[in-house]
Amino acid sequence: QVQLVESGGGLVQAGGSLRLSCAASGRALSLYTVGWFRQAPGKEREIVARINWSGGSTGYADSVKGRFTISRDNAKNTVYLQISSLKPEDTAVYYCAAGKLEYAYWGQGTQVTVSS
Repeated sequence: QVQLVESGGGLVQAGGSLRLSCAASGRALSLYTVGWFRQAPGKEREIVARINWSGGSTGYADSVKGRFTISRDNAKNTVYLQISSLKPEDTAVYYCAAGKLEYAYWGQGTQVTVSS
C-alpha cells in the first residue's frame, strides 16, 4: 500500500506559479509511475502530467505543455508539479496518483484557484 498526500495548492493570481508536492509513505514511490490529475467543477478528471519511475520519461497534456513541469526526488519519496503562467482555467483540485499498469493509489487532492 502507498499513501499519497498532496500539498502546495492555494489561491494565486493569473500569471503566478505554485509548486505542488506529492509525498508518499508506506512503500517506495520509486517503484511507480506517478501522474498528476486535475478536476474542475462540472468537468471530468484529466491527466496533466506523468513521470516514470526513474524520472527519465515525462509526458504532458497539450493544455499545460510549456507551463507545467513534473519532477521527482525518489530519495525524498516525493513527486513535484511546478505550475507556472497560471490561467483561470487551471482552477481545479489537483490529485497525484501512483501505479504500475494502472493508477492504483490516489491522494486526497489539493485545491488550486487562479484569479483573473
